Amino acid sequence: MRVSVSRDRNIIRRDASGGLRSSRDGGADSTRLRRAHDACAPDSAMHADPESPCCREETQLLPDEWLKVKTVPTNGNLSPGVYYPTGSKRSRSHRHGVTRRTRRRAILKNGECNILKSRISQRRLRFLQDMFTTLVDAQWRWTLLVFTLSFILSWLGFALIWWLIAFTHGDLEPDHLPPLQDSANWKPCVFNINDFTSCFLFSIETQHTIGYGARTTTEECPEAIFIMCLQSIVGVMIQAFMVGIVFAKMTRPKHRTQTLLFSKYAVVCQRDGELSLMFRVGDLRKSHIIGASVRAQLIRSRTTKEGEVLSHYQTELELNADGCDSNLFFIWPITMVHRINRDSPFYGVSAADVLQERFEIVVILEGTIESTGQTTQARSSYTTSEIMWGHRFVPLVTYNRERQGYQVDYSKFDETTQVDTPLCSAKELDEFYGSQADRRSIESAEHPQQQLILKMPDRAPTTEPKAENKDGDFTVTL
Repeated sequence: MRVSVSRDRNIIRRDASGGLRSSRDGGADSTRLRRAHDACAPDSAMHADPESPCCREETQLLPDEWLKVKTVPTNGNLSPGVYYPTGSKRSRSHRHGVTRRTRRRAILKNGECNILKSRISQRRLRFLQDMFTTLVDAQWRWTLLVFTLSFILSWLGFALIWWLIAFTHGDLEPDHLPPLQDSANWKPCVFNINDFTSCFLFSIETQHTIGYGARTTTEECPEAIFIMCLQSIVGVMIQAFMVGIVFAKMTRPKHRTQTLLFSKYAVVCQRDGELSLMFRVGDLRKSHIIGASVRAQLIRSRTTKEGEVLSHYQTELELNADGCDSNLFFIWPITMVHRINRDSPFYGVSAADVLQERFEIVVILEGTIESTGQTTQARSSYTTSEIMWGHRFVPLVTYNRERQGYQVDYSKFDETTQVDTPLCSAKELDEFYGSQADRRSIESAEHPQQQLILKMPDRAPTTEPKAENKDGDFTVTL
């Protein structure tokens, strides 16, 4: 059995005897294949010698399994630019033997922005002016270090002030120490102050209102009364500030994104006769995301009419899910669909182009957390190496009769299965179908015997009515 494959988009066909023949053979089927070949062939140069550099390069990009054919029922006609896998349709997570050009990510898979900022003028001053946000965004070890130092330094600072008050008043002289104060009839600013250690302990007691009762201020020194009031106010402010930072770090909506999932791969297949780019989103928690919305942006280079190269040009992708817009009723995992039509930036992109081009699709999920009322945002991205052409996500939501509820199997969240999908672009596919009103999908094209044809029964030929006059009686014959 001989296989004739067009190197540009793997256009192949099968003859009536069950074998395979080249699209150059005669007959109506050959004409149809020649039209399909032209629809998926962007350049006549692609029909060159198979040993030419361009053909060898594209052959290396496609694995050997793409050159095989699946048996087609009935008349054996194949749809244009379709990948027919051999054997059973088994799920797989990636394609083997495909050489791809990897792109540097702007958004990592965990949602972190891969952005490094440098040469910022007055960077430290700008960040210190927004100290609260700086400490909230900082790592935990730095936050806890600032938390600890804020209290220790405040204790030491006020301890030094108390020591200066006692020193200037003369409370630290040998004759005015606590054991000799009654005999010398000396009234200190603070009772039971012997040295700097005593001042440090008194500073802690004052700032946190511990009040052991051994050390107390007197009305002898007005400055001591003022410092006691000031330290109480400063202590409350430091405690409120640091507790607020720790609480803000622990309740950040960023942590909610750890239970929001994006599929590892995006897939391209046909849905309702149109090529569509799809990815899946899910939520692991029972508390839902209120007002969830998903949007996607394409990041790739673009050249303007003036010749300016925009290396990171962003294009918004139109998304929908289950006949709705991007606003979701997010109770179970949902597959987001971007239809590749005339308004899509992927309208002229084929399967081979995906292997060669460089772009990144950034997906963003936004919504309000039901339990806290805070707004959260989860992010992920897909590069060209994470787009699986000719695959479809498997269903993962089933009804469990024993538990009387819908069950979501998250082990199938990233699982896909191979489906028959044109390898040419949506633009070339539209040109092939032309002005046909019914844009058939691959499934309907492969199984024409399953199409329902309604036909009205033929009516018997009718005769004109005749009227006869017999003895004054009129008889009408129908």
